Amino acid sequence: MPPKKTQEEKKILLGRPGNNLKSGIVGLANVGKSTLFQAITRCTLGNPANFPYATIDPEEARVIVPDERYDWLCDFYKPASKVPANLTVYDIAGLTRGASTGAGLGNAFLSHIRAVDAIFQVVRCFDDAEIIHVEGDVDPVRDLNIISDELRIKDIEFVEKNLEGLRKQTARGGQSLEMKKLKEEQAIVESVLAFLQSGKEVRKGNWAPKEVEVINKLLLLTAKPVIYVANLSERDFIRQKNKYLAKVKAWIDENNPGDILIPLSVAFEDRLTRMTDEEAAEECKNLKTKSQIGKLVVTMRKALHLISFFTTGADEVRQWSIREGTKAPQAAGVIHGDFEKTFIQAVISRYDDLKELGGEAEVKAAGKLLIKGKEYLMEDGDIVLFKAGAAKG
Repeated sequence: MPPKKTQEEKKILLGRPGNNLKSGIVGLANVGKSTLFQAITRCTLGNPANFPYATIDPEEARVIVPDERYDWLCDFYKPASKVPANLTVYDIAGLTRGASTGAGLGNAFLSHIRAVDAIFQVVRCFDDAEIIHVEGDVDPVRDLNIISDELRIKDIEFVEKNLEGLRKQTARGGQSLEMKKLKEEQAIVESVLAFLQSGKEVRKGNWAPKEVEVINKLLLLTAKPVIYVANLSERDFIRQKNKYLAKVKAWIDENNPGDILIPLSVAFEDRLTRMTDEEAAEECKNLKTKSQIGKLVVTMRKALHLISFFTTGADEVRQWSIREGTKAPQAAGVIHGDFEKTFIQAVISRYDDLKELGGEAEVKAAGKLLIKGKEYLMEDGDIVLFKAGAAKG
């Protein structure tokens, strides 16, 4: 008998399992965060100022997630209403060395990061004598170390306070179920503290389900997924050469292997936003390059483990966001809370089948219309009609 294939264990996801997750743009002061926010959201915060702390309160915007499937479905159904998926993005004030002890905007900055679910970490990889660097010169590896250390130090402080409270409770002793639970939680928090003190970020640990439950309650800064954004000069981005980029990649591979690095030019992206779509496309064609904003938004959505399902028809085509591993009743609940409570079944067709076969009747005739129950795990690209009973009183 051939040996059974061993199934790769899926890593338990950290973070809250919501469908309305938020990402924040962070980095040291004057690395291009606010201008990137404008480019991503096509929102204007006024002229980003050339001094630290130009952004005091986190600015918020919702960004449409580009998706060819949604575009095709809108063309196919020509609905009266079109509702794409979106991603909420915050522009967060610049961090400085010593933020964990309150320097600069310190604690306010860190509390703003605590409120988001994932991080775009912008690192400056361009020289410009006219734009002040808060550390005096351009050194992206030093900047990466500063941010990593500040977030980790703040997490250590937060975990130590939590542990102190748990130890006071367990010191009372006793054999009750509540005490047993408290002791288990204390052991988990102690292991998280040791992990942080060893210089590692919490999101890089292999945590068991019970550990994830405890970690999620702590809302740790280093538990959040990170997309690294290397901000290049326009010239370097277009010619695809930069003296700092290899060092940044080496730092990520050594400290946070597996994390994604997206090089772009914030100045170039900002310039494109001042053009019409046609002008921007022509400019990219002439320069033999393309905007990275769509890639940035899609990559962040994947880092948040979000997938899409669609509801379609002549009235409306809508793209809904859910987290990987969501079952059909919970997905129905995203549309309306009552649908989850009174869920009967999900009638599902696949986007690929609809596109290939050319219509709903053809999908049904080919036997590719699926009827699924309460245990069905939703898949990315499902086109769904949920059937539910009448809500009680």
